[in-house]
Amino acid sequence: MNGHSPPVYVHAGDCWNAGKRSKGIDQEQARRALADGVKACPHCRPDSALCMLD
Repeated sequence: MNGHSPPVYVHAGDCWNAGKRSKGIDQEQARRALADGVKACPHCRPDSALCMLD
């Protein structure tokens, strides 16, 4: 929330739920964040789009 907080969710680029404080990252950064434990947004499912389902 303060610019130094860890990310809460990874969103797909067109997610309606991303919010104003979201910043864009590339696909490799998104894969790394998901692998490091950042949760995938339950609405846009970027883990599915990136073929990273469990």
